[in-house]
This record gives sequence, structure tokens and C-alpha cells, in this order.
Amino acid sequence: MSALLEISNLTKAFPGVVANNNISLHVNAGEILGLLGENGAGKSTLVKAVFGLLTPDTGVILIDGQAIEYGDTLGVISRGVGMVHQHFQLVPVMTVAENIVLGDEPKKFGLIDRKSAKAEVLRLSEKYGLEVDPDARIEDLPVGMQQRVEILKALRKDVRLLILDEPTAVLTPQETDELLDVMKNLASQGVGIILITHKLREVMAVADRVVVLRNGNVVGSASPRDTDEAGLAQMMVGRSVVLEVLKSKAKPKDVVLSIRSLEVLDDRKMPAVKGIDLEVRSGEILGIAGVEGNGQRELVEAIAGMRNRVGGQVLVDGKPTKNLHPRSVRSAGISHIPEDREKHGLVATYSIADNLVLNQFNQPPFAKGWIRDLEKVDEIAKELVEKFDVRTPSYANLANSLSGGNKQKVVVARELSQTLQVLIAAQPTRGVDVGSIEFIHNQLISARDNGAAVLLVSAELDEILSLSDRVAVIYGGKIVAIIDAEGADRNYIGRLMAGLKA
Repeated sequence: MSALLEISNLTKAFPGVVANNNISLHVNAGEILGLLGENGAGKSTLVKAVFGLLTPDTGVILIDGQAIEYGDTLGVISRGVGMVHQHFQLVPVMTVAENIVLGDEPKKFGLIDRKSAKAEVLRLSEKYGLEVDPDARIEDLPVGMQQRVEILKALRKDVRLLILDEPTAVLTPQETDELLDVMKNLASQGVGIILITHKLREVMAVADRVVVLRNGNVVGSASPRDTDEAGLAQMMVGRSVVLEVLKSKAKPKDVVLSIRSLEVLDDRKMPAVKGIDLEVRSGEILGIAGVEGNGQRELVEAIAGMRNRVGGQVLVDGKPTKNLHPRSVRSAGISHIPEDREKHGLVATYSIADNLVLNQFNQPPFAKGWIRDLEKVDEIAKELVEKFDVRTPSYANLANSLSGGNKQKVVVARELSQTLQVLIAAQPTRGVDVGSIEFIHNQLISARDNGAAVLLVSAELDEILSLSDRVAVIYGGKIVAIIDAEGADRNYIGRLMAGLKA
């Protein structure tokens, strides 16, 4: 019996880089294949070729023993292949329901039947345990909710092969566990699944087999039953990786960032941050733990000057920062790693070099009056690309040429390379590989040890607990507890995140 998917000797090169080099692998019906590799290892390129989005230079791709026609995405979809993309393929101004049925809308009297579309979305949402609002506009949704829409869009068809490219990068731990259950259920019904992820826990939990790519080559395969997370990490990176955060005890000093009685509305003009008071001291990391949708996004954007503060103040060294004025917030000493790198972190059509100086392009040493010093920009770009291991043939390439994890490295490199007084880090390791996570974690600890006040927001509770010196739990737009991270009870924090009493 032939495999559901067979890839034989596939090669795909771009100018300056071989993304896939003579790759062969297969996926059986009912099997979950974990596809692992560092950022830029060639994982997304490979699955885009399977889905018909890229044409390989050489090689053959078979579905049920029959070759696909390269570039024929509709033909691939008609043969039962679905894909959840790493970067969302959604229309921002359309509703959730409109996006999910886009291209195959239910009709009534020759017109789009919006009532049926909404009912179908609600049915899918209930079936797979992925709650969404069919009437919400995509542009108003946080990234975690947008990812749910992408997943439901793929599951709407009767898929036989489902490709998931970083599907949990923007999901909370609870949402991730629900999706893993959905994957197990689909596999039990005979659906073959390719799971691309950097989260080794997920691979260990659901994968039947693992294939590892490095620099465009298959470097090994394994069964999760025969290895552990450290073994997989070493196979991915080519060296041993410290999966635990090593840090000395914090030596906090004066309060640098003060948040006083802060009140913020969400996109629906409903209260999202309800009178929050917080203080972050120089030389410490304060982690915000909470289920997504409890005000973290609005809190971070209000601090960074990106969202209107309807009440309260944000102060740096006792001086108020301006409301709705990101540049003055930056000038006051606040650096910001945004949760959505595509929307708020990068200008995709600018070069990598320009993105690395995006918030100081008009300041010395990158500008002399009205004239930019391009030589200095190139100099810092070369240095940061090397230091932060951004995988690219050239820093002159456009930012949209990078893989998702390498885009994140560019944002982190820009924000952490400056003299830091306050750092707001929202999902700083979202979508990056284990080696890069280790590096970014060390950079955050280094920023703390060099005197920065760090406010960390992450959907990964393990990341919060391992990096933070203190943990503030947010629920319903309010801080419900602030506790020392050392010796903190994970279950206790989980209960607080769910709105339960101790």
C-alpha cells in the first residue's frame, strides 16, 4: 500500500540559498509527522511545494501514488489537502464567517447565503472546540483568534492530508492542548498530518514520527518514543541546547516603570484594562501571566503609546509618557517587542537593514541632519545579523523574504541592541526555534542584569516562570495577584489565570 504523500528527491533554490536539497519523505494515512528544524531550515518551502504554492527545481510529489501538478493549488485542494499557513491568509476587512467560506460560499437564489455561512462556522467551531465570533472583523481580532479562523478554514473541507505550519505559535497553552486533541481525533479518522512546530512538547505529545531538516537537508528521523526533547533539539541545531533558563538572582533597584490606575478600552470600546497598578524596577523581569484576551494586548499597546489610555498614567523615572504617541514613548526610554511582528514589528517591503534601524533611522549615527548615513546602517545591520543569527543571504534583502522566526529575530535584534531603560517584551520567542529561544532568553536576562526594567508578556506559562523574578497574574483586565517566581506553584497560578480562587 502506497503512502498518502510521497516526496522524492525534491530540490528548491532561491538566489543565494538552497532551501530544499534533495529531500525525500513520506506521510501515511492516519499518521502525524512532526517536521522540525531551525528557522530557515526549509520547512515552509517544502510544504508550500506540496500545496502547490511553489514549483520545485527537481523532484516528484505524489498524493495517493499520483503526481501533483506544480503550481496547481486548486487541484491539490480538490485532492483533499488542506493547509494552515504560518502567516495568515485572511482578508482583514471581512468577517470571520466571510473568510472561512471565501471561494466556496453557500448560495441562495444566486446570492451569498450569509445566514448559512454563519451557521456553518458555528457548527465547525463547536465540532472542533475552537470558539470564534462569526460576525467579528478579522482586523479587530488578536492574533490568537485569527489563528483559530485559519484552522477552521482548513478544516471546513473534508481534508485527507492536513499541513499545519506553526499552528500553535499564537495560541495559549489551553488552546494548544485543544488543538492537539483535534489533531489526534483527525488522525484516528485516517487523516495524515504534517505538523511544523518549534515546540518540542507538542511533537512528543502527538507525533508518530519526526523528520528533522537542517540547512535544507534531511539530517535525521526518529520516533518520539525513542528519544526526548533534548535529543530532538540537538538534532535540530547540531549542538546540545540548554532547555532550562540559567540565571543569577535578580538585584532590583529603583522603580523605573510605573503604571498607575490604567484604564484602556478594547477594539469594541469595552473596558479591557480596569485600573491596573504595576511597578517594574531596574534589574528585574516582571512577567504577566494570563489567558489571552484578558487585557494583556491592550495593556502593552497602551504602555507603548499605540492605544488610547482612557484613564491613568504610564511613567518612566517618575515622568509621564504621552498618550497615543509612540515616538515620545520611545524617546522616554521604552523599547517594545510587539506580539504581532507582521503588523507592528516590521515593514515587509523595507530591507532587513532598514528594519534594524526602523525606530532610530533619523537619529545619529544613522543620520546627519536630513541625510541618512547608509554606510553606518549597513555596518550595524551586518553586526546584528551575525550576532542574532538572522538566516539570510544578505541584509539588503527585503524583510518579507525571511522565514517567520527570522523576522522575529530582526525585531528582537533591533529592540535589544539599544541602550535599554525599559523593555516591553510581548511574546518575544513566538515562532522561533529552540536554539534561538535559548539565545533570546539569555538576551532578556542580560538586559535585566544590565539594569533594564523588563515587562514580559507571554502565552507560555513555562517561559513566564523560568524568566521572571516576579509574576503578575491578569484576569478580566485586572491584576489579581503578584507573587515571587521562585518556588511559585504552577497549578496555583493556573487557577488564578482561570479566574478561580486559591
